[in-house]
Amino acid sequence: MSMSVEMLLLPPMAFLVGIISAMVGVGGGVFIVPILSLIFGLSPHQAVGTSLAAVIFTSLSSALGYWRQRRIDYRVGTLLTVTTTPGALVGAYLTTLLTTRALGLTFGFFLIFVAWRMTFRYGLHRSQPLRIGKSWHRRIVDSDAKVFEYDANVGLGLLLSFFGGLSSGLLGIGGGVLIVPILHLIMNFPMHVTVATSMFIMIFTSISGVATHFSLGNVRVEHAILLSAGIIFGAQLGAHLSKRISGRNLRRIFGVVLFLVSVRMIWNYL
Repeated sequence: MSMSVEMLLLPPMAFLVGIISAMVGVGGGVFIVPILSLIFGLSPHQAVGTSLAAVIFTSLSSALGYWRQRRIDYRVGTLLTVTTTPGALVGAYLTTLLTTRALGLTFGFFLIFVAWRMTFRYGLHRSQPLRIGKSWHRRIVDSDAKVFEYDANVGLGLLLSFFGGLSSGLLGIGGGVLIVPILHLIMNFPMHVTVATSMFIMIFTSISGVATHFSLGNVRVEHAILLSAGIIFGAQLGAHLSKRISGRNLRRIFGVVLFLVSVRMIWNYL
């Protein structure tokens, strides 16, 4: 297969990635990095940098869809960028110092645990969650007049979201695989608001990570453009479909996707 024909496969692949990513609140890098590495032969560093460039468009397109639905918690989302953005910068820089194999394996096994917690959330609401600092009472009314009311555990979320940014810059995954569980399991966000706010946060996280990767020469511009061409439209469709799925089923879909991603990550690094 010639390289030109292979490159033409990127937009339809990215379209499918965009649908799944926007539905569950992840950037799509967990799918894009293996595609770029295994099919297109990019080095791990180039795959990570190019993936993050595409994630910018996933998050922008998804956030536009969720802006129309009015399901983004802008106040908390903006606050969390205080720690996710420097985390992404640190993660991108660490790619120059660390081999990602051990980290990728550790992260993969950790994601299996997170996937289990998201899919089987036994008694979570009945237990008393760990609190650091005061919670913020939040009330979001979406475009269909559906009300989401919750107490956001902001203090603990701020501490943990740094690692969401770190994983984004280091592994090229956008950070959503950690930001979604942090928002939903730790910060007590409803699942629909979680997905929407995660995509909003990733706009800033992915841009900060790409800035470092671009300066290091890790971004393949032609691949990023073709990925973005498909991912923008897929993300719009994914945001639309997310609205039609219950929060419980959305959480389970995320858990299944995360489990498959973690197994794929472990296999790849082994």
